[in-house]
Amino acid sequence: MTDPTIGSLRVNGATLHYEVRGQGPLLLLIPGGAGDAASYDGIADDLAAEYTVATYDPRGMSRSTLDDREAEQHVAEHADDAFRMLELLSPDEPARVFGASSGAIAALHLLTAHPERIERVVAHEPPMVEVLPDAAEHRTLIARVQETLHTQGLMPAMAVFAAGLKKDGDTTEPKAELKLPPQAAARAERTMANLPYFLGHIVPSFMSYAPDIHRLEALSDQLVLACGQDSHGELPYRPAALLAERLGTELQHYPGGHTGLTTHPAEFGELLRKAFRA
Repeated sequence: MTDPTIGSLRVNGATLHYEVRGQGPLLLLIPGGAGDAASYDGIADDLAAEYTVATYDPRGMSRSTLDDREAEQHVAEHADDAFRMLELLSPDEPARVFGASSGAIAALHLLTAHPERIERVVAHEPPMVEVLPDAAEHRTLIARVQETLHTQGLMPAMAVFAAGLKKDGDTTEPKAELKLPPQAAARAERTMANLPYFLGHIVPSFMSYAPDIHRLEALSDQLVLACGQDSHGELPYRPAALLAERLGTELQHYPGGHTGLTTHPAEFGELLRKAFRA
């Protein structure tokens, strides 16, 4: 794996850690969940053969520090962070942007706010429950996760959250932990450390974000909505599928489930390359 060039960018209320590889047009990868720049390690090097690939730790995650750790988080501010990355790394040319999960929500807002700065966005499973017909049920889930986090702690809250994302009736047990190589183990440790912030600050604001659908309709030729082949029926799959139908665009299917870029990096990266070439 190629060592990336590492930098830091001062933004409103935070300092972002970012990493850059390769050369060519800019491809910005926005992490989701409790992940950071390293969540793209499996695909960044291959993509760097064609693009200047940049990724970063979202504000409050891992090495991107907040001025106020308890500050309320907003999708618009996270999207503005991504915009600042574009301004820094590709000031004169529109960029390609990929976002996964909560990162896909930030990418969608970035597209609606600065379409002139973007060649194309690929948004993979943005869990925006407000676009769903049963949104009220999912608002209840988000509130229950918050209450559990504050009254019982992190792991019980994670269990409630994970159960709420599954298909109805899915009782699959979590897989046993594998022995990880040192770099992956360090990444897993950072992800675990990010979980309280993710559950307490990102989940409530990002999952309740309502996109500007009329604006997205006008920008649909710059947008690809994608889902995991194994995610049918799961909560994060449904908003992307519904949005693609509403926009009259084809929903793309990527290998694996919600974390397909980690479980199937080679195939995932190849499909991503095709999406940006189209």
